[in-house]
Amino acid sequence: MSFKKNIRFLHKWLGLTSGLIVFIVSITGSIFCFHDEIKDLTREYRKVSVENKSYILASELQSKAKELFPKATADMVVFHGKDRPAIVYSTIDDKPYNLYFNPYSGDFLKQESIEDDFFVIIEDLHMHLWLPPEIGKQVVGISTIIFILMLISGIILWWPKKRRDLKNRIKIKWDAKWRRVNYDWHNVTGFYISLFVLIIALTGLTFSYEWMHKTMYFVGNLGQEYPKDDFTPVIDSTLVSNSKANPMDLALSQAFKTKPDDEMFFVWYQGEKDAIVTGSYPDALDFDHQSNLYFHPKTGQLLNTDLYENKSPGMQLQEMNYGLHTGQFFGLAGKIIAFVLSLLAAALPVTGFIIFWGRRNKKSKK
Repeated sequence: MSFKKNIRFLHKWLGLTSGLIVFIVSITGSIFCFHDEIKDLTREYRKVSVENKSYILASELQSKAKELFPKATADMVVFHGKDRPAIVYSTIDDKPYNLYFNPYSGDFLKQESIEDDFFVIIEDLHMHLWLPPEIGKQVVGISTIIFILMLISGIILWWPKKRRDLKNRIKIKWDAKWRRVNYDWHNVTGFYISLFVLIIALTGLTFSYEWMHKTMYFVGNLGQEYPKDDFTPVIDSTLVSNSKANPMDLALSQAFKTKPDDEMFFVWYQGEKDAIVTGSYPDALDFDHQSNLYFHPKTGQLLNTDLYENKSPGMQLQEMNYGLHTGQFFGLAGKIIAFVLSLLAAALPVTGFIIFWGRRNKKSKK
């Protein structure tokens, strides 16, 4: 058996074993691409009028959340932007909720169940196939690795033996019979999208495997070590605050001053044994270029500054991962490209199965 026949055999059976999962993951990925835009159009409480005054204190939103829902936890407060509501992330009766408030007045806007949100359900199908996360991420991860091998084997099969055959490999013969059109569609689109889909697949692996996450860090740093990236704040439990101000408010105020041009901020209180963490991002709903500050949970004293521009290249690459995977890193154009690529990737197992089925029936007739 020749080399290409071995590759074709491998390509076929890898496709048959993973095709359905690749189809589901690709389709759900395309649906998720514009989740923020769709939610903005269909949920009026996601936008507020801009007012010429400061945001309400995070501790006040925390108190309002507990007044409305006495059993709620309210340990993280997010200010998504000047024209967007503040969100208190809460757990009520062991279920997670987003509690929306006007960031200027503190008026309650909406209680939103995270588990019942359509796009969260789609995201769970995309990442775990609605299986228990520890099982689902392994199934999706293995299927993604198989898909990467299929992309590589597909390029080998596509590669023409002679240069003059190249023009026939880069276009679809639309005037041919439908089986030939399907064959060309599978090969030609697979070739054109292979590099870009490979990036999406590799970045997707980081959500299934910690070793892939660490690999991105290693590659970004070219193998160099950056000890400051492993900083863990040490909390002196004997310290007592001399200020009446809430430590969360002190922390967020410092974050505002440190990054005045950033649009989105969060403050996260993890208990008296862990540091209060703040994060800021240049753009609303764009989870990239994150800067973090760490504060003492009792005094609000600044413990460490970890600004995006001072992070190691590997850490920056890790934080770019979500944006690269979803296309968000390149703005609306990137999301459109990711959407189209996901649809084309979903078509590959379908057209591939049609090729397999056609050849199988052909052999049966003979």
